[in-house]
Amino acid sequence: MSSAATKVDFRTDPAQYRHWRLTFDGPVATLAMDVAEDGGLRPGYKLKLNSYDLGVDIELHDALQRIRFEHPEVRSVVVTSMKDRIFCSGANIFMLGLSSHAWKVNFCKFTNETRNGIEDSSRHGGLKFIAALNGACAGGGYELALACDEILLIDDRSSSVALPEVPLLGVLPGTGGLTRVTDKRRVRHDHADIFCTLVEGVRGQRAKDWRLVDDVVKPAQFEAAVRARALALAEGSGRPQGETGVALTPLMREESADALSYRYVDVQLDRARRQATWTVRAPLAPVESELPDILAAGAAWWPLQMARELDDAILSLRTNELDIGTWILKTEGDAQAVLAADAALQRHAGHWFVRETAGLLRRTLARLDVTSRSLFALIEPGSCFAGTLLELALAADRSYMLDSDAGEAAASLIVGEANFGAYPMVNGQSRLQRRFYEEAPPLDAVRARAGQPLAAKDALALGLVTFAPDSIDWDDEVRMVLEERRALSPDALTGLEANLRFGGRETMETRIFGRLTAWQNWIFNRPNAAGEKGALKLYGKGEQATFDWNRV
Repeated sequence: MSSAATKVDFRTDPAQYRHWRLTFDGPVATLAMDVAEDGGLRPGYKLKLNSYDLGVDIELHDALQRIRFEHPEVRSVVVTSMKDRIFCSGANIFMLGLSSHAWKVNFCKFTNETRNGIEDSSRHGGLKFIAALNGACAGGGYELALACDEILLIDDRSSSVALPEVPLLGVLPGTGGLTRVTDKRRVRHDHADIFCTLVEGVRGQRAKDWRLVDDVVKPAQFEAAVRARALALAEGSGRPQGETGVALTPLMREESADALSYRYVDVQLDRARRQATWTVRAPLAPVESELPDILAAGAAWWPLQMARELDDAILSLRTNELDIGTWILKTEGDAQAVLAADAALQRHAGHWFVRETAGLLRRTLARLDVTSRSLFALIEPGSCFAGTLLELALAADRSYMLDSDAGEAAASLIVGEANFGAYPMVNGQSRLQRRFYEEAPPLDAVRARAGQPLAAKDALALGLVTFAPDSIDWDDEVRMVLEERRALSPDALTGLEANLRFGGRETMETRIFGRLTAWQNWIFNRPNAAGEKGALKLYGKGEQATFDWNRV
């Protein structure tokens, strides 16, 4: 199954859902999984036992966005199942067996990001999650539960939690299961070793004793216990009461063979050079800065619309354009308009809608950080790398800024307050902190120039850009560096970039995206999992997998 066979569209809405039922009851939303067996994103497999594919997770991602923006009254979310005696059996194994390597890896990355988004909303947005496991829960289903704040398991003598990937498929749990079991649930390592090698999993009191779940509840009391915990979690939330939500109107996108175009984001593809040129635009009119006007603008408010467009474009290119290995990041427009939007975000940071908009910006920029593409920022006259949009250049692997001659239009960039921590990476650092390894002298020097337009020489001296060629050398310098990048191994570049982007500090999220993803990437290619006699290929066929017993 090739991801290039049919383009994947990440845009959806509740009227189009086939796999989730979203309901609301005061401060509690219920997100119930009811996967349609015949609703796979691609042909060739059935989504039995609430197993999921990318299409199921696209709906989950959208449902979370709807709760965040359209239902501010919701303070806690119950994630459960509508199937009898089954919560979720995880990623569909037959789908994985049919999929290309790239599809499997991209699928795992997106599901990772969606689960990280659940934790991000709990940490920053006051939206709390409880997993109500009303039946068997395995693999990616348990990884979804692990992303929630609390896990309740029905104690019906048969329902269990399990991570059976190692004994059953010869692969690792692909969306953070191993890491969350240790880092988040703090399961003792010997118990975790047993748990992760048991096909049947763990149920009942032992699941609670080993910290795999927070509580086990008899069937007669289960619904009431879930409701009580959801209301208790809602009590501790900072989400508002009595506010009207903001509708996430359909995202408009124009497509051609070599371009994606939105109102504020444009992507031009150069297939011969295997590169994409991104242009992100500043507000085209004065940005709304007072709350009544911001709420009236709704989904059209520049910070929100730009973030939605950027997020959609990242997902689209990452999934559908595998050969486009270099992304060239540009901006255009009025830098002061960007800073005015940043000022509104900062001034109204306590308001739920502004907070959720900042959250989407944070998660979208984090999605860019973990994207396995070479990122090069080009800062030229007419650019608006300022504040929030400067984060694009700070996320890049390298940045080149044109040092204009006297009399020519000059390129500049502006460091804003937003660059000092408004959009932390998945390791908890701002991109400036990452850049300077949290060393005080360079950070203090940058802060001293915050708010000032910086010319190329100043930006270079402060360490904010990689190179600052003059107008004579600019075209040749840019051409040569892009040619050099194209000549390098994509596999080696993916490993190089991921290592260098997340140097120093580690968190649960960096371990998931770095260590886990690297291992899973390798294991997905090994014959023990993906070979003709590998466990993943033979699953459900009644044959025993043939392993290469060499430890590598």
